[in-house]
Amino acid sequence: MQDQQNENADENDLLISAAEPTEQYLTFFMDNEEYGVDILSVQEIRGWESATAIPNAPSHVKGVINLRGTVVPIIDLRQRFGLKEVEYGPTTVVIVLKISNQKQGQRVMGIVVDAVSDVHQFKSSEIQPSPEMSENANTAYVKGLGSVGDEMVILLDISAMLNADDTKPLLGAVTHH
Repeated sequence: MQDQQNENADENDLLISAAEPTEQYLTFFMDNEEYGVDILSVQEIRGWESATAIPNAPSHVKGVINLRGTVVPIIDLRQRFGLKEVEYGPTTVVIVLKISNQKQGQRVMGIVVDAVSDVHQFKSSEIQPSPEMSENANTAYVKGLGSVGDEMVILLDISAMLNADDTKPLLGAVTHH
């Protein structure tokens, strides 16, 4: 009788976990911290190649690249976050993302990161809200925190970040060329 109850409990656990929504994130490193972006927004991953500079763009905007006929703005995420600048190396990549913009619909942008890590799946219940930080810490672009083993992954709201006010002039410049 006890074995039958345990079997039913295991089946119920499986049903509950199967019903709980999960999200997959492509994770990457910057400054020895692991970050993640929703895998559904990732179009492709490319090795670093120099971008065509845009005059008067913010320092974190590296310029644009031509991706099979599409002009793609490139943002250095390390600089965007105010991290120490480093030379690009063999692991430096551009993650090309499709982001939604209310006025322009879908846009394609690239972010430069130190290295790609992995794809991790998180249940909704496993994603912790971003903690309250000091006034200096901007958590507006942090969707939440996920755990992978003993390590925390900072899950980014990449759409909100790339649609932020300081990126809008870049979108306008690229749209009008």
